[in-house]
Amino acid sequence: MMERSELTEKEGKELLEEARQTISRVFFGKKEEERGKNVVSPKLSLRGGTFVTLTLNDRLRGCIGCITSQESIIEGVRKNAIQAAFHDPRFRPLSRDEFEHVRVEVSVLTEPHPLPYADADDLKVKLRPGRDGVIIKKGHLQATFLPQVWEQLPDTESFLTHLCIKAGLREDAWMYEKLQVSTYEVQAFEEE
Repeated sequence: MMERSELTEKEGKELLEEARQTISRVFFGKKEEERGKNVVSPKLSLRGGTFVTLTLNDRLRGCIGCITSQESIIEGVRKNAIQAAFHDPRFRPLSRDEFEHVRVEVSVLTEPHPLPYADADDLKVKLRPGRDGVIIKKGHLQATFLPQVWEQLPDTESFLTHLCIKAGLREDAWMYEKLQVSTYEVQAFEEE
Protein backbone atom coordinates (compact mmCIF):
# COMPACT_ATOMS: atom_id res chain seq x y z
CA MET A 1 0.00 0.00 0.00
CA MET A 2 1.34 3.43 -0.91
CA GLU A 3 2.12 5.46 2.24
CA ARG A 4 1.09 8.83 0.83
CA SER A 5 -2.14 9.15 -1.05
CA GLU A 6 -1.79 7.58 -4.45
CA LEU A 7 -1.42 9.81 -7.45
CA THR A 8 -4.29 10.05 -9.90
CA GLU A 9 -4.01 9.12 -13.57
CA LYS A 10 -4.07 12.86 -14.34
CA GLU A 11 -1.11 13.45 -12.02
CA GLY A 12 0.70 10.52 -13.62
CA LYS A 13 0.13 12.04 -17.06
CA GLU A 14 1.51 15.34 -15.76
CA LEU A 15 4.69 13.55 -14.66
CA LEU A 16 5.03 11.77 -18.01
CA GLU A 17 4.51 15.03 -19.89
CA GLU A 18 7.04 16.81 -17.68
CA ALA A 19 9.65 14.08 -18.26
CA ARG A 20 9.15 14.26 -22.03
CA GLN A 21 9.18 18.08 -22.08
CA THR A 22 12.36 18.15 -19.99
CA ILE A 23 14.18 15.95 -22.51
CA SER A 24 12.63 17.88 -25.42
CA ARG A 25 14.09 21.16 -24.09
CA VAL A 26 17.59 19.68 -24.51
CA PHE A 27 16.94 18.93 -28.19
CA PHE A 28 14.72 21.81 -29.18
CA GLY A 29 15.66 24.59 -26.75
CA LYS A 30 12.21 25.42 -25.46
CA LYS A 31 12.07 28.35 -23.12
CA GLU A 32 12.58 27.77 -19.41
CA GLU A 33 9.37 29.63 -18.51
CA GLU A 34 7.41 26.82 -20.19
CA ARG A 35 8.77 24.46 -17.56
CA GLY A 36 6.08 23.02 -15.35
CA LYS A 37 3.26 25.22 -16.64
CA ASN A 38 0.92 22.22 -16.76
CA VAL A 39 1.81 20.92 -13.31
CA VAL A 40 -0.96 21.80 -10.91
CA SER A 41 -1.19 19.07 -8.30
CA PRO A 42 0.18 19.86 -4.82
CA LYS A 43 0.98 16.14 -4.39
CA LEU A 44 3.73 16.51 -7.00
CA SER A 45 5.44 19.02 -4.71
CA LEU A 46 5.84 16.40 -1.96
CA ARG A 47 9.24 14.77 -1.49
CA GLY A 48 9.67 11.31 -2.85
CA GLY A 49 11.86 8.87 -4.70
CA THR A 50 11.37 8.64 -8.45
CA PHE A 51 12.75 6.73 -11.42
CA VAL A 52 12.45 7.56 -15.10
CA THR A 53 12.73 4.62 -17.50
CA LEU A 54 13.10 5.00 -21.26
CA THR A 55 12.40 2.13 -23.66
CA LEU A 56 12.92 1.92 -27.40
CA ASN A 57 11.35 -0.96 -29.34
CA ASP A 58 10.44 -2.59 -26.00
CA ARG A 59 14.10 -2.61 -24.89
CA LEU A 60 15.61 -0.62 -22.06
CA ARG A 61 17.23 2.59 -23.32
CA GLY A 62 17.90 4.30 -20.00
CA CYS A 63 16.78 4.17 -16.38
CA ILE A 64 17.93 6.47 -13.61
CA GLY A 65 16.36 7.41 -10.31
CA CYS A 66 16.64 8.05 -6.62
CA ILE A 67 15.22 5.72 -4.01
CA THR A 68 14.66 8.52 -1.54
CA SER A 69 14.85 12.20 -2.22
CA GLN A 70 15.15 15.57 -0.58
CA GLU A 71 13.46 17.15 -3.60
CA SER A 72 9.89 17.16 -4.83
CA ILE A 73 8.49 14.39 -6.98
CA ILE A 74 8.28 16.74 -9.97
CA GLU A 75 11.89 17.93 -9.56
CA GLY A 76 13.06 14.34 -9.22
CA VAL A 77 11.29 13.43 -12.46
CA ARG A 78 12.93 16.37 -14.28
CA LYS A 79 16.39 15.47 -13.02
CA ASN A 80 16.01 11.74 -13.65
CA ALA A 81 14.60 12.29 -17.17
CA ILE A 82 17.81 14.10 -18.14
CA GLN A 83 19.96 11.48 -16.43
CA ALA A 84 18.13 8.55 -18.07
CA ALA A 85 18.28 10.16 -21.53
CA PHE A 86 21.86 11.40 -21.51
CA HIS A 87 23.85 10.03 -18.58
CA ASP A 88 22.95 6.36 -18.00
CA PRO A 89 26.43 4.80 -18.17
CA ARG A 90 25.07 1.68 -19.86
CA PHE A 91 24.02 3.60 -22.97
CA ARG A 92 25.22 6.35 -25.28
CA PRO A 93 23.24 9.61 -24.99
CA LEU A 94 19.79 9.53 -26.55
CA SER A 95 19.70 10.91 -30.10
CA ARG A 96 17.06 13.28 -31.43
CA ASP A 97 15.77 10.54 -33.76
CA GLU A 98 15.50 8.06 -30.86
CA PHE A 99 13.68 10.68 -28.79
CA GLU A 100 10.83 10.71 -31.31
CA HIS A 101 10.28 6.95 -30.74
CA VAL A 102 11.22 6.43 -27.11
CA ARG A 103 8.56 5.57 -24.51
CA VAL A 104 8.72 7.15 -21.08
CA GLU A 105 7.76 5.52 -17.80
CA VAL A 106 7.78 7.30 -14.44
CA SER A 107 7.83 5.42 -11.13
CA VAL A 108 7.05 7.09 -7.81
CA LEU A 109 8.39 5.12 -4.86
CA THR A 110 7.21 4.60 -1.31
CA GLU A 111 9.76 4.92 1.47
CA PRO A 112 11.89 1.76 1.66
CA HIS A 113 11.55 -0.45 4.74
CA PRO A 114 14.06 -3.03 6.00
CA LEU A 115 13.06 -6.63 5.37
CA PRO A 116 14.33 -8.86 8.18
CA TYR A 117 14.97 -12.44 7.16
CA ALA A 118 16.61 -15.52 8.66
CA ASP A 119 18.15 -17.19 5.61
CA ALA A 120 17.85 -17.49 1.83
CA ASP A 121 14.67 -19.59 2.00
CA ASP A 122 13.04 -17.08 4.35
CA LEU A 123 14.03 -14.21 2.05
CA LYS A 124 12.46 -15.95 -0.96
CA VAL A 125 9.21 -16.48 0.96
CA LYS A 126 9.01 -12.87 2.19
CA LEU A 127 9.54 -11.19 -1.19
CA ARG A 128 6.40 -10.41 -3.18
CA PRO A 129 7.15 -10.85 -6.89
CA GLY A 130 5.62 -8.16 -9.06
CA ARG A 131 4.94 -5.95 -6.07
CA ASP A 132 8.21 -5.35 -4.21
CA GLY A 133 11.04 -3.19 -5.37
CA VAL A 134 14.14 -4.62 -3.70
CA ILE A 135 17.33 -2.99 -2.44
CA ILE A 136 20.29 -5.12 -1.39
CA LYS A 137 23.34 -3.77 0.35
CA LYS A 138 26.59 -5.19 1.68
CA GLY A 139 29.20 -2.70 2.81
CA HIS A 140 29.50 -0.03 0.14
CA LEU A 141 27.95 -2.25 -2.57
CA GLN A 142 24.28 -1.65 -3.25
CA ALA A 143 21.71 -2.12 -6.02
CA THR A 144 17.98 -1.97 -6.57
CA PHE A 145 15.45 -3.40 -8.98
CA LEU A 146 12.09 -1.72 -9.43
CA PRO A 147 9.05 -4.01 -9.13
CA GLN A 148 8.71 -3.85 -12.93
CA VAL A 149 11.88 -5.97 -13.24
CA TRP A 150 9.87 -8.97 -12.00
CA GLU A 151 8.29 -8.98 -15.50
CA GLN A 152 11.67 -9.97 -17.00
CA LEU A 153 12.86 -12.02 -14.01
CA PRO A 154 9.72 -13.59 -12.46
CA ASP A 155 11.64 -16.33 -10.66
CA THR A 156 12.78 -15.09 -7.22
CA GLU A 157 16.14 -16.84 -7.45
CA SER A 158 16.92 -15.29 -10.85
CA PHE A 159 15.74 -11.88 -9.63
CA LEU A 160 18.03 -11.99 -6.59
CA THR A 161 20.95 -13.42 -8.59
CA HIS A 162 20.78 -10.60 -11.15
CA LEU A 163 20.37 -8.03 -8.39
CA CYS A 164 23.55 -9.30 -6.71
CA ILE A 165 25.42 -9.07 -10.02
CA LYS A 166 24.16 -5.50 -10.50
CA ALA A 167 25.47 -4.63 -7.02
CA GLY A 168 28.90 -6.04 -7.82
CA LEU A 169 28.48 -8.98 -5.46
CA ARG A 170 28.90 -12.67 -6.19
CA GLU A 171 25.79 -13.94 -7.96
CA ASP A 172 24.99 -16.28 -5.07
CA ALA A 173 25.64 -13.72 -2.32
CA TRP A 174 21.93 -13.65 -1.46
CA MET A 175 22.13 -17.38 -0.60
CA TYR A 176 25.23 -17.40 1.58
CA GLU A 177 25.90 -13.89 2.88
CA LYS A 178 23.87 -11.71 5.22
CA LEU A 179 22.74 -8.78 3.10
CA GLN A 180 20.78 -5.74 4.17
CA VAL A 181 17.51 -6.03 2.27
CA SER A 182 14.83 -3.35 2.00
CA THR A 183 11.65 -3.25 -0.03
CA TYR A 184 9.42 -0.54 -1.42
CA GLU A 185 6.48 -0.25 -3.77
CA VAL A 186 5.95 1.99 -6.78
CA GLN A 187 3.15 3.64 -8.57
CA ALA A 188 4.15 3.50 -12.24
CA PHE A 189 2.86 5.56 -15.16
CA GLU A 190 3.71 4.72 -18.76
CA GLU A 191 3.13 6.45 -22.06
CA GLU A 192 0.71 4.64 -24.36
